[in-house]
Amino acid sequence: MSAPESAHPGDTLARVIAVWDRIERLLVGLLGAFALVIAVIQVVGRYLDPAQAITWAEEVIVYVAVWAVMLAASELVHRDGHVRPDLVLRLLKPHVQRWVEMFNCLVAIAFTFGMVWYGWVVVATAQMLDQRSSTDLQFPIWIYYLALPTGGALMCARYVIRLIRYALFFDPKTMTVGQHIAVHEALPEPAVSFTE
Repeated sequence: MSAPESAHPGDTLARVIAVWDRIERLLVGLLGAFALVIAVIQVVGRYLDPAQAITWAEEVIVYVAVWAVMLAASELVHRDGHVRPDLVLRLLKPHVQRWVEMFNCLVAIAFTFGMVWYGWVVVATAQMLDQRSSTDLQFPIWIYYLALPTGGALMCARYVIRLIRYALFFDPKTMTVGQHIAVHEALPEPAVSFTE
């Protein structure tokens, strides 16, 4: 049997993005759990046998945290969670918001492309020089530096998708800031009417 012909290409994209989101969240969670385990092992080791405690725990925790942050930044693009002046956007009409959002996406694409480009230069230089950490671990620094172009590439892809959505599939009911007032932001009905 073949797939139904009524399948919409947007449905496939939505499924791919949902899988992408789950993979990112899983990786960030695993990295956080790994950092926590390393921290616990180090603290317990210091108290039980300080001479045998691991000396490279802080270094690994920093590497893992940076990777987790760079992966989580992509999810923030998708969820519209990066810090921005949405107060200004709330004052604009939906069609103007669309153009401001598309401009924002273009600037973000340029910035994240720069992160990928220069991040890759740093990674290549670290590989060429065989840079390693100064601790007993002697960790290859290029793996740590690789978080920058990886996170930049993931964010760039998310901003490209966001730009396409605003340019081709704009829906003012769901894609504008300030159109939906959250329950906790809504003003309560006055108990007494002052218009009488």
